[in-house]
Amino acid sequence: MTTALELYGTEKPPAKIEKISVGKLTFSLQGGALRHITYDGVELLRGIAFLVRDRDWGTLAPLLTEISRDTTHGFALSQRMEYESYGAKLDVTVDVCADENGLIVSACGAADALFETNRTGFTILHPAGVSGCPAVVGHSDGSAEEASFPVLIDPWQPFMDIVSLVHERDGYRVRCELSGDTFEMEDQRQWGDASFKTYNRPLALPWPYELQAGETVEQSVRLTWEACETCAPEVTDRAESATFPEMALVITAEDASRLASSPQDIAKVAPQRLLCHIDAALGDIEGQVAAFAALQNALPSLVYDAELIGIYEPSVADELTAMKAAMDTSGFTPDSVLVCPSVDRQSTPPGSEWPECPPLDLIHSTAADVFSDTTRGGGMVSFFPELNRKRPPLGHLSFVSHGLCPIVHAADDVSVMETLEAIPHITRSARAIIGDLDYRIGPATIAMRQNPYGNRTIPNPDSDRVCMAHDDPRHRAKFGAAYLVGLAASLAPAHVTVWTPSGVYGPRGLEGPIVDALAALARCAGQEVHRAEVANGIATLEVGGTKFTANLTPNTIGDLGPYDWAQSNLADVGGNDL
Repeated sequence: MTTALELYGTEKPPAKIEKISVGKLTFSLQGGALRHITYDGVELLRGIAFLVRDRDWGTLAPLLTEISRDTTHGFALSQRMEYESYGAKLDVTVDVCADENGLIVSACGAADALFETNRTGFTILHPAGVSGCPAVVGHSDGSAEEASFPVLIDPWQPFMDIVSLVHERDGYRVRCELSGDTFEMEDQRQWGDASFKTYNRPLALPWPYELQAGETVEQSVRLTWEACETCAPEVTDRAESATFPEMALVITAEDASRLASSPQDIAKVAPQRLLCHIDAALGDIEGQVAAFAALQNALPSLVYDAELIGIYEPSVADELTAMKAAMDTSGFTPDSVLVCPSVDRQSTPPGSEWPECPPLDLIHSTAADVFSDTTRGGGMVSFFPELNRKRPPLGHLSFVSHGLCPIVHAADDVSVMETLEAIPHITRSARAIIGDLDYRIGPATIAMRQNPYGNRTIPNPDSDRVCMAHDDPRHRAKFGAAYLVGLAASLAPAHVTVWTPSGVYGPRGLEGPIVDALAALARCAGQEVHRAEVANGIATLEVGGTKFTANLTPNTIGDLGPYDWAQSNLADVGGNDL
């Protein structure tokens, strides 16, 4: 029998999920939240949860106690949620009342001392599948705005000042009414979540903010629905055949020295490229570059890409020239350079002031002069939201890149796998920005290498499932290998030329079942993609002469056990064109 350690890399069990049915209405209870709220097989909402975020946007896990439950007429549940942050406690009672005609979730609570938070209140998730569907937004002044959910990912908030939201999808008109605070929506697909998120307290207001001792927090969400005639929204993607991308592994200067003395450490995976992280904020540019030069001398057959993080003091030209001089002196010859300002590693949320930074046009035009004989790229070394909000000047660039991370907002197993649904939305939106320019995916691992939304990545000493964690144990387990195959299938149709799904060493490095999956996928570089799909808990990728399948669930599906993956000869199984 497969153990939790083999599946997840930790003995910590998955969150318990309880299925609730009230006639044709079904939903799951997980950690006090309602998920996958469905009526007659149609998903009305992806979730309703009372969430509390700390000053680094970390999600606080509550101490949960069930107070009462009644299934006599429909379903009624009362739960107590206790949140603790820096010694202060927030005590909240959340009540759920559901029948076949509607669902109400309400919350009331107070803090025992001054409680610092970036967000406290209800979060409502609409599934990413409502993209393009018609909507009516009710505002606090009593007006109603006819709109639709965006198809391309909106960099800012698509809907503001929300007291009610009606959408139509799959034969139902669904109405969600909110009370207790000012709500707005963000297009959460850009972080990889397969949802649109409606949340309380506008981001334009200062954060963190303080709840005073005894201050009451009281909010409610009411969901109703009715049958209606609906039309499926049209979504157009590039239809021509894609080629599977080359694989890169990200590496630091410190790890480059280690790999130079032990080149066999990546022999099994055999990637085509290494992504070399060179960071001016760390100082000693000459030493960093020299480490990569030594590695290139030890492993000359690989292609080397340089990720150049600049602080641009005293000037853009001086710093980029110094970087180029260090490369020339050491003999390091990268095939490409990706230039990104250090300050752009931090996100700039709506309503916040942009940090001081030389104009991107100046940065990239200078890079074009300094690295005139090298392929040059731009974009973000963080994630798609940062690229979407600060778009690079394409005229100076040969390629654009951004990373991916599935644990920005939620870290439970189901949510991590659900982020694969959002990747086609991200790549479609990126293509709308960059056109036919070379498109690369930077580091894309479960754990986060740096946090654009706070002062640090979140420590995870107990090997748990933690949002924005520096180390996620699932990377080193069967879960991580299955997620990798799902990631490959999700990216395959997007005409990405390079992807970076792992580091070499450290918590996001080459360890565990992911190594075999990386090696198999690396061998597919440059081959034609015939089919790529993530559906019903299975990832399917047909590329070249190979078929990959991965079970993205903890349940056995067909011949695949929990989080198993397999490869087979495509000639033996047949296949369909993409």
